[in-house]
Formats: sequence, C-alpha cells, structure tokens
Amino acid sequence: MAIPDYQTVMLPLLKFSSDQKGHHVREMIDYLAGEFQLSAEEKRRLLPSGNDIIFDNKVKWSRLYIGKAGLLESTKTGYWKITKRGLQVLSQNPPKIDVKFLEQFPEYREWRKTTSRETKGETTGKVKVVEEKTPEEDVEYGCQQMRNELVQRLLIRIKNASPKFFETLVVELLVKMGYGGSKKDAKDAGAVVGGSGDEGIDGVIKQDRLGLDVIYIQAKRWENTTVSGSELQKFVGALEEKRANKGVFITTSNFTKSANECVEKIGKQVVLIDGEELAKLMIDYDIGVSRVKAYEIKRLDSDYFTEE
Repeated sequence: MAIPDYQTVMLPLLKFSSDQKGHHVREMIDYLAGEFQLSAEEKRRLLPSGNDIIFDNKVKWSRLYIGKAGLLESTKTGYWKITKRGLQVLSQNPPKIDVKFLEQFPEYREWRKTTSRETKGETTGKVKVVEEKTPEEDVEYGCQQMRNELVQRLLIRIKNASPKFFETLVVELLVKMGYGGSKKDAKDAGAVVGGSGDEGIDGVIKQDRLGLDVIYIQAKRWENTTVSGSELQKFVGALEEKRANKGVFITTSNFTKSANECVEKIGKQVVLIDGEELAKLMIDYDIGVSRVKAYEIKRLDSDYFTEE
C-alpha cells in the first residue's frame, strides 16, 4: 500500500485512541504503519531534506489537526488520548475524517483563521482548500521542484560555455568541495591543464602541498553523446602514464553501462560525475548560483519544558 496522505490517517488514528488510554506519538506511528501495511522502505522514506520520515510527518500533522478540533488532548509531553468529543465522533461511525469534516468544530475554525492554507480561485473567487500535503511537505517539495528547475538551467548554461570555462569550473568545484588541502592553499590546489597534447587529462588537484597525492580530472562538455567504456579506458590509460591512482571523470551528459562497469573492474579510485550530479554539486557548493532567500523552520523543544 502506498503511503497515505495525512487526512486519510485521521480516522484510523482516532480509532486507535478509542481505548481512552494515553498513547505516545511513536506508538501511534508504529501502529498506523502496520494498519496501512507499509513496507520497511515506506516506513523509512524521507522528505527531500532528509530531516524527517514522510509517514512520521503525516501522522504528526494528522494528530495536530484532530487535536485542534478537540478530538484528542495532550496528557503529558508526547502523549495523547481521545476526548469525549472524539468518542462522540466515533459513535457516529463517520466514513472518513478530513479537514472538511473538522470545520464543524469552532476551535478548529478559529485555529484555521491564523494558519490558513487556503487560496482563492483566480476566475470564480471561490475558496479552494489545498490540503493534499502537510505544510512541511509543501515547503520541501516546493523547494525540490525549484532545485530541479535550477539543475536544468545550470546544465543549459554549462553546455553553452566554452570547453576552457568548463574545465576551470570543475577544478574550482572540486577545490570548493575540500579536495586540495586547506582554504588557505586553495589557489594552488587545483589547475587546468587541458589543451592540445593534454593526454586525456584536463585538470589536476593537489591533495598535499608537495603534490605527492594528486587527483587527475577529465572533463567532457558534451551535449547528447554519452561517455562510453572506451572513453573511460582512455582516461584510465592516462592515469597509468601518470602513475596515478585517483581520477574524476566529469561530463555534462551521461555514462553508458559499459563505462560504469569499467570503473568497477579497474584497480583505481575513479569517480564518475554526470551532468545532473554536477549541477546538484554546484548548487550545494555555491558555484554559479547565488542565494536569494533562506528560510529557517523551527520545532518546539519538548525537553525544555520538562520539569524535574
């Protein structure tokens, strides 16, 4: 079964609490995961930020919403139990509980006035409630969509740049990622060496001041041509001539299956970075992008309110 949305969780959550005992949020999550027959992978699946589990997030927001409607109440930190109103709702045997159902309760309507996620239709002027995702999911998936769009825009700009610019870019990125020693030595850590007679090497990163440990770079600014196994073999051959054990092959396109298999077979440390991963790394390390806005999301620190 797919991970349910948080409104679908509301009725099973209230039914679980019908024993009128106080239950910890973790207990609720574990029970509902079994109720919805979630797989181990679904129970571990994270939001795009990697900071929270998707299903856990849905259960927490479901509990918040029905709590604001007065169907659940907090007994102590992290524990919740059903209220008389919650029991009355269950006695009516509702087919489902969702945000529309909760609108009948004045406490919920009052809360919604200050935390409304409603948008007015552009043509009719009617109110359309946007409730498929939790607020955190709205933020995270919205950010993910903008990030994906930025990845594609970066790739277009990189592919339109000169080969020399691309080679400089990849060296700068690797140095920014921490390869090549301290920030103090960053200017001397990497260099572009591509050009005629480059012997398959476009850049070098010195991992120590004396250059005893060197990473060699091959950069292919290709539009649609994928990097084949034969191209990888040429790069490995270039590493052999340099008596090197470390290499990074970066392309704006993709790698064929034979290229990936080649890397698995050789006895050297060679990392493959395709166009999409390159753009994502540029975003993560602020290469070719600038920060417009930053949002900070905070949660209640329950430990702070724990009294001895």
